Amino acid sequence: MASTSLSFSDKGSGFPIVFIHGFCENKDVWNELSDSLQSNYRIISPDLPGFGASPLNQKDTSIEFYADAVKNLLDSLKIDKCIMIGHSLGGYVTLSFAEKYPSLLKGFGLFHSTAFADSEEKKQNRNKAVEFVETNGVEPFIRVFFAPLFAEINRVNFREKIDWLTQQGLKTSKESIIAATKAMRDRADKLSLLKQTKLPVLFIIGKDDSAVPFEKSMEQSQIPAMAEVCILDQTGHMGMFEKKEESLKAVRDFVEKFKH
Repeated sequence: MASTSLSFSDKGSGFPIVFIHGFCENKDVWNELSDSLQSNYRIISPDLPGFGASPLNQKDTSIEFYADAVKNLLDSLKIDKCIMIGHSLGGYVTLSFAEKYPSLLKGFGLFHSTAFADSEEKKQNRNKAVEFVETNGVEPFIRVFFAPLFAEINRVNFREKIDWLTQQGLKTSKESIIAATKAMRDRADKLSLLKQTKLPVLFIIGKDDSAVPFEKSMEQSQIPAMAEVCILDQTGHMGMFEKKEESLKAVRDFVEKFKH
């Protein structure tokens, strides 16, 4: 089990929603959604090991390691039922959590994320990213990381958000970026989990997502027995900003439907 004690935010009261951030993000990426949800729900948002204010604590990480760290946090908070929603890397963590600890969940959501393993091409790109960060450090990697995650049509309007994400990302250590990149590269396919799960699954899908292809997102959304699908037009990989109200509605509707 992961022994890392995580930094986290814990807002509001009511049924717990656990938000898991993506790669080179931290818990604050959820602030706008959690501010709108905390009047009705308890919103728990951890910093994954190595991101935000959570220490990495070990060099060789895995998606399962991150999931166990989240489990330890929920145990310490005495959370015995929640709905977990993960963005990108956070979605991989959520899938791992759902596989290992399904009894703690009433449902889970993949927010611009995928149960498919990396393709060979994507694995090569991860290797190139590791090499680049090892050679050049964090700053040149992060400076160009976030803008392409927004749909092209949104990049001017969301310039401030891109700058904010960049400033947050620059605080991430080289070791954490490399460890997480390798963990994503080496993660297992989780399509069998989607086939077998009795839990409802929410898919929030950006039509112009360059990181998770739209066709693959639609394909996986057909797999679970119970699936709710929210397709965001003119949206890349950052729907919590690009289409905040639609994302908020998708989460709220899903939680209301399945929290009992």
